[in-house]
Amino acid sequence: QVQLVESGGGLVQPGGSLRLSCAASGFIFSTYLMSWYRQAPGKERELVAFITNLSSTNYADSVKGRFTISRDNAKNTVYLQMNSLKPEDTAVYYCNAFFKNSYWGQGTQVTVSS
Repeated sequence: QVQLVESGGGLVQPGGSLRLSCAASGFIFSTYLMSWYRQAPGKERELVAFITNLSSTNYADSVKGRFTISRDNAKNTVYLQMNSLKPEDTAVYYCNAFFKNSYWGQGTQVTVSS
């Protein structure tokens, strides 16, 4: 019943932009902390950004000033706007919802390469 479906990933050149979306269903979206994580090959999964139910945000140092997380509670969707992309941003990006339970999407591949 609970679903998180990511979209918007793909191949982009360094310096380019992508906007990831995560469409949620099956739970009360507005009460959940929403986050984006990423995992590169051979690396641990890392927190990229989160946004609270009151729309407070936090970012990993590596993406500050380049990425913006936002949410639209009316659409049950969280977004990650990614600008000035670098090759080191290449990873599978995962959407997470947390309140008392934690839910994960299947991930979407982002590849930054020339």
